[in-house]
Amino acid sequence: MSVCRARIALGRSLTHSRPQSVLRTQPSRRYASTESSAPQTTSPRTQSKWRTFLQLVGRVTLVTVVGSGALFYYVARKDRTPGEQLPHDPTKKTLVVLGSGWGATSLLQKLDTTDYNVVISPRNYFLFTPLLPSVAVGTLNPHSIIQPTRYITRHKTRTVSVIEAAATDVDPIAKTVTFADESEIQGLVSSTTLKYDYLVYAVGAETQTFNIPGVKENACFMKELDDADLTHRRFLDCLESAAFPGQTSEEIDRLLHIVVVGGGPTGIELSGEVHDYLEEDLRNWYPELSSHIKISLVEALPSVLPMFSKKLIEYTESTFKEANIDILTKTMVKEIKDKSIVVQGPDGTKREIPCGMVVWAAGNTLRKVTKDLMAKLPEHQTNRRGLNVDDHLRLEGTSGSVFALGDCTATSYAPTAQVASQQGSYLARVFKLIARRDALSTELQQLESQGLLEGEKLKQKEDLVRQLEKVEKMKLFKYTHEGSLAYIGSEKAIADLPFGVGNLAIGGVATYLFWRSAYLSRLFSLRNRTLVASDWLKVRFFGRDVSRD
Repeated sequence: MSVCRARIALGRSLTHSRPQSVLRTQPSRRYASTESSAPQTTSPRTQSKWRTFLQLVGRVTLVTVVGSGALFYYVARKDRTPGEQLPHDPTKKTLVVLGSGWGATSLLQKLDTTDYNVVISPRNYFLFTPLLPSVAVGTLNPHSIIQPTRYITRHKTRTVSVIEAAATDVDPIAKTVTFADESEIQGLVSSTTLKYDYLVYAVGAETQTFNIPGVKENACFMKELDDADLTHRRFLDCLESAAFPGQTSEEIDRLLHIVVVGGGPTGIELSGEVHDYLEEDLRNWYPELSSHIKISLVEALPSVLPMFSKKLIEYTESTFKEANIDILTKTMVKEIKDKSIVVQGPDGTKREIPCGMVVWAAGNTLRKVTKDLMAKLPEHQTNRRGLNVDDHLRLEGTSGSVFALGDCTATSYAPTAQVASQQGSYLARVFKLIARRDALSTELQQLESQGLLEGEKLKQKEDLVRQLEKVEKMKLFKYTHEGSLAYIGSEKAIADLPFGVGNLAIGGVATYLFWRSAYLSRLFSLRNRTLVASDWLKVRFFGRDVSRD
C-alpha cells in the first residue's frame, strides 16, 4: 500500500511540474476543432509592412502635390512677370506682322526677335477658334479662350510693338503699311504709315455670305468672339420671349427653332453644343419650353463634314438622329428673313421655314484690304480664292519682301488652323535663315569694298560665298496633317487621325476625352489651360448660366 501511494504521488508531482506551454499545445479533441475554425489574425510582421507601404504612399502623394503646386505657381508667376527687353535697334531690319490669328501667333512664338524690329497688328489678342461654339452656349467664358498678344511679346528678347489698329492699305512697291485706329476712343493721332523691310501678311478672311439676301442683317456668325457672345444672348432672348405669357404654341415653336447653316466642323460642333445645353440645363430651368426646342442643320453639299471619312460621317448623322437634330443636306439657302429662312431642297422646291434665329457658319471670303493688295499686283495675283504664294510662302510679284499665310492665301491646303500654325512655325525658321543671309551679305560687301583680295582675305570671301549658297537653299514648306477632330454633342467626338499608311477613324465617349485633352494641349499658355479646365469643371458641377445681360 505504501508503494502504491508513493507511485501515485510521484505521478501527480510530474503532472504539476510540466510547463504551461506544453500543456497548451495538447488541447483536448473537443476544443481542437473549435480553435481550428477561429479566424486567423494578421501577424505583426504583415501589419508592419502594410503600415510602411501606406506611409510611403502618403509621402509620395504629399511630395507630388506640393511639388506640382510649387511648379504651377512658378510658371504662373513667370508668365505674369516678364523681364527686361532689348530696345529697338536702328541697325536691324523691320518686320511687320499683319494678323493675330493662328499663323501670326505661331510665327511670333517661334521668332527670334533679336534679329529684327518687330511690329504686329491689328488685334491685341489671339482667339482659340476651335472652342468658339462652347462660348456660344455658355460652356466657356469668352476670356478663357483668348490670349493677350502682349503675353507673348513681353516675353520676347527684343521689344515688339503691338498696334491695335486696322491695316487699311499695303503698298508692296513703297514697302509701307497704313494703319487706322477704328476703336471707340481715339487720340489726337488715329492714322499712321510704317515702312517695312519684310512683311508677313496673315489677316485671315471674313465670313462668306454668297450675296444671299438677309444674311448680314438677320443671321449670327461664328467667326469672332463677339459673334459667339451675340449668339448666346440671342438664344437666351428667344427663350425668354417664348416664356412670355400668352404666346401661342406656333409662336413658341418658331422662337425655339434654331437653324445652323454650314455642315463643316464649326456648324456640327455648334449644333452639338446647343443640344447639350438643352439636355443638361434648359430642361431643368425651362421645363415648359424644352419640348419645343428644335435644331436644324442646313448643308448645300451631299453630306456633312466632307473632310472626314465616310464611316465618321455616318456615325455623326446617326448621333444627330438620336439627338433629334435634323440634317438637311443638298439644301441651299435662298434668303434669310426676320422670322424665317427660305431654302431650296434637292428637288428644286423652295420652302419657308419659321425660326427664331439663324447661325451662319458657311465659308470664307477675302477681306477688302486683301483685294486691294491683289489689285496692285494684277500680273501675279489672278486667283480669286486668295493670294498666290510660292513654296516658301513668298507673295508672288513682291521680290521676296512679303510673305503670306493662312486663310488669305490660295494654296493646295485646306484653310484650317492647323495649316496656318505650321506655316507660322515654318516662317520663323525662314526668318532666322534670312537674318543669317543678310548678315553674311553685309559682311561680304564690306570685304569686297576693300579692293583686291589676296591670301587670308580671299579665303574668307570664298568661305562667305559658300555659307551664302548654303543659306539660300531654304527648305520648301511641307504640311504634315496631324488629323481632324470634331465634337458632335452628347459627350461624343470623332477623330480622323493618320495611322501608318492610312487613317484611324474613331468616335465615341473615349474620343470625346481625347478631343478635350488635345484642345487643352494646343492652348498657348498655362493661363488658358487652367481657365478652360476650370470652366469645364464649373459646368460639370453647377451647369451653364441661363441669365442674360
